Amino acid sequence: MDAVRPFSVEGLDVRGRAVSLGPVVADILGRHKYPEPVSRLLAEAIVLTSLLGTSLKFDGRFTLQTQTDGPVSMLVVDFSSPDAIRACASFDEEAVASLSRDQATPEALLGRGHLAMTIDQGKHMQRYQGMVELDGISLEEVARRYFARSEQIPTEVRLAVGELFTRQEGEGPAQTWRAGGVLIQFLPDAPERMRQPDLHPGDAPEGTEAHALDEDDAWVEAKAIVETVKDIELTDPEIGVEILLFRLFHERGVRLYDPQPISDKCRCSREKIKGILTTFSDEEVAEMTIDDKIVVTCQFCNTHYEFDADKR
Repeated sequence: MDAVRPFSVEGLDVRGRAVSLGPVVADILGRHKYPEPVSRLLAEAIVLTSLLGTSLKFDGRFTLQTQTDGPVSMLVVDFSSPDAIRACASFDEEAVASLSRDQATPEALLGRGHLAMTIDQGKHMQRYQGMVELDGISLEEVARRYFARSEQIPTEVRLAVGELFTRQEGEGPAQTWRAGGVLIQFLPDAPERMRQPDLHPGDAPEGTEAHALDEDDAWVEAKAIVETVKDIELTDPEIGVEILLFRLFHERGVRLYDPQPISDKCRCSREKIKGILTTFSDEEVAEMTIDDKIVVTCQFCNTHYEFDADKR
């Protein structure tokens, strides 16, 4: 079962979430059939959204979206409580193909722009949106900056994506995707212990430096532990998050909470698409019509919906 596992480490005043994704990420990427670098980047975004979306304390939606000038101009990952996730990407095929494997890093693929994290609590509730500038940084660094700026919570994140090859008797090797991640936050009882180095002073006069500030020893230790995690430990189905968390934190007293399942589900439906079509003018409908039919394809799940143009 693909699931997020919340946990706490009392000895380090840390709370966190870890996730290992197999069928969910494999099915999403398998439908889209994006180039390998785009698939890897989207998988990272799916992992990060899983970690953040399952932390919602209410029914609602969490959406992560990038808009940048890089080869991958947009990523959208949408999580709807309690467990549904969907994702898609927009990219320049030639620009992606021109990058070598070593060049196709998340930073190079994204380029410059911004990432938005939106929380939608439903009707009659105000939406919340946080923005992070993307200036050649990874999605891991995006999460660190987001929490440092918006919530002032020390946060560390590790994301990993891998390809798993299996072979059955009489058949050639089969490839599938795996992805995983771990996010920890320092939440001591005493707020003054949550000190962290200031962010870069930005528009301050040249030569101005961020105020030097030592981090709490417990948080330094927790970060150092997470930084030791190898990609294979986050993606290997034989390890799993429970074994990994025990390996990392057993000396400090790790406590695991009930897993929160993640499912590959799209919110599109024939009724929703039909409702959208009724908002278009006759001229716009005529432009969409081919052989008296209107065909709409969901960008998330690739489901095709066909309508008679005169019965929309």
